[in-house]
Amino acid sequence: MSKLGINDKIKLNSGYEIPQLGFGVDSASAYRNEAGCGAAVLRSTIPRSEIFFTSKVGPKHISYNAARRIISESLVKTGLEYIDLMLLHAPYGGSVHRKGAWLALVEAVEEGKIRSIGVSNYGVHHLDELEQHIKELEKERGGPGKGGVLSVGQWEVHPWCPRKDIVEWCRKRNVVVEAYAPIVRGERFGEPGLKSLAEKYGKTEAQVLVRWSLQKGYVPLPKSVKAERIKENAKVYDFELSEEEVKALETEEYSPVCWDPTTSELDNYSGQEV
Repeated sequence: MSKLGINDKIKLNSGYEIPQLGFGVDSASAYRNEAGCGAAVLRSTIPRSEIFFTSKVGPKHISYNAARRIISESLVKTGLEYIDLMLLHAPYGGSVHRKGAWLALVEAVEEGKIRSIGVSNYGVHHLDELEQHIKELEKERGGPGKGGVLSVGQWEVHPWCPRKDIVEWCRKRNVVVEAYAPIVRGERFGEPGLKSLAEKYGKTEAQVLVRWSLQKGYVPLPKSVKAERIKENAKVYDFELSEEEVKALETEEYSPVCWDPTTSELDNYSGQEV
């Protein structure tokens, strides 16, 4: 029987903990769903301290001023006193504006508006640049820690888009990898290896993929609009893939089913609001 459990959490570099299994509503300014998500959190009988809420600074708001504004607006829209995790949605804006947007996150942490910060859809070249920006901010702002702490990176990750270079970069720095589209939008259902594992364990192919992600140490964010599917995707703790099965399911493909800003150039400006 697996040692994993539905209440498992992972310690972040920020010192806070993140649940290892998430739900892919994953709020963001660009999705225009922050108000609804915040209202749901506030109406819930679950204590706020037990809910981990994530949002993002949108792709067109990657600059210092725009990010500051988005963070403030997110707090107003959600009605929450703080946001557990805020990510930069994409590596756009150019180097200067990416550094500025990161600084806005750092300041929001210092002001108690955000607890943990991270990035989404950054390639290794963007991550290397961010690491340099953090060092620069430490010098500019007064020492270690003043440049901010990278806690989470979020990417489309699954057996047909394993992103080994990015995962390796993160693991060397204890950065948690969040996996969106972990069930590949259902587009790989029926693949022989996946189908055989589902039949072997009496599980759905989606459950096998969520389980794969958990055993890889990721934080999968399965998404569904159907209540029964949401519950089903969380019932992945009564079976365990073998080490060989985890390895065999992963491919050498690079086949994302979502947008893929990881490959964008460092000088990609993409119509930024500054």
